[in-house]
Amino acid sequence: MSERPKRAVRKPTRLLDEVAKSTPPRTKRKAQQLAIDDNALDALLTNPKSALTSMDISDLINANTWAFLSDASKAHLAKLLPPTAFSDYQRTIDPDHPSSSRKDADPNAMIIDIPQDPLSSYKADRVLPSVFTDPHFLAAAHTFQDHLYSGWLKDDFKAKVAKYEEGVRNGTLAAPWKDQEWEKEHAMLENDALTSSKPHSTGGAIKAGHTSDVRIYDLAKNSVIQVGDIISYKRNFTMLDVTVEKDVLVQSLNTRARSLTVLLESGPTQHLPPYLLMPDAPDPVPPTQSMEITSPTMLETGILDLDGRVERGKRPNGNAWKVLTVYRWREDGISSMDDNRGGRESHGTLHYLRNSHFSDS
Repeated sequence: MSERPKRAVRKPTRLLDEVAKSTPPRTKRKAQQLAIDDNALDALLTNPKSALTSMDISDLINANTWAFLSDASKAHLAKLLPPTAFSDYQRTIDPDHPSSSRKDADPNAMIIDIPQDPLSSYKADRVLPSVFTDPHFLAAAHTFQDHLYSGWLKDDFKAKVAKYEEGVRNGTLAAPWKDQEWEKEHAMLENDALTSSKPHSTGGAIKAGHTSDVRIYDLAKNSVIQVGDIISYKRNFTMLDVTVEKDVLVQSLNTRARSLTVLLESGPTQHLPPYLLMPDAPDPVPPTQSMEITSPTMLETGILDLDGRVERGKRPNGNAWKVLTVYRWREDGISSMDDNRGGRESHGTLHYLRNSHFSDS
């Protein structure tokens, strides 16, 4: 029988090589503690080509490496672990649960807060070794590797995330692709500025559920839009860092042309002059202009043309029904005249009003 070959010695991993390169040389008097300079550590934790992305993370984070850490490091990392990772963790049951030990307490007592052990009470020496092989812990570690490989831990990506979150909070974020997908799914067909002037025949009453066949004149014909209403436009063009806002006043309905005549201001001026906001307003005078529209898209095109800040070639496709909101006086006649719309109140977007009045529900 031939002699069994000896097992080859495994070569150090790339991670150990990188650590060794960044470690200061040992002195003869005293071995210095392994250390990684800030640049190398930053590369390991943020660079998509880091050795951490291709290694078995369990070889680095496990109970054995935890035992080699200093007490200070353990105390710092223990704060990042959940309460279930400690040996002194005790499961609790909500006091309202039938199995709760508090069922014999005063039923009329109101519990403001359930006392729990603060996180600082969990000691590093009480960390369960099994936590490092727990499927949830390993899944989180693998997710970290995925994020690192995808470049999501780089500073420039974090800056993009911060900008996105800020846009969500202040309402300036726009996602035009959502409107495009919505139109594809619902087969939204609108007349554009070149063809919208042609008369549209519905062939009788509009059937419920066929909202894509509804035109803006149909809303006016069914009193969803009325003379004297203000239609307010607002769209944020993120690529240009420009927000266009403009109010238009519904002046009249044109039955023969199946269109609406609206009044609006030229340039970037948002609100209409006060004299047009009152009931039975007089005829407009310059610089107020009138426009005849047959679709929300035509109205948006006219607004942007008058505003002048967004060129036609830089206007993304979008659903104009969603960026136009109807304002109307209350039926009881009680309103505040101290705002820029003559006391009118929001009745919803054209998209909402159309779907509410012309749907199966």
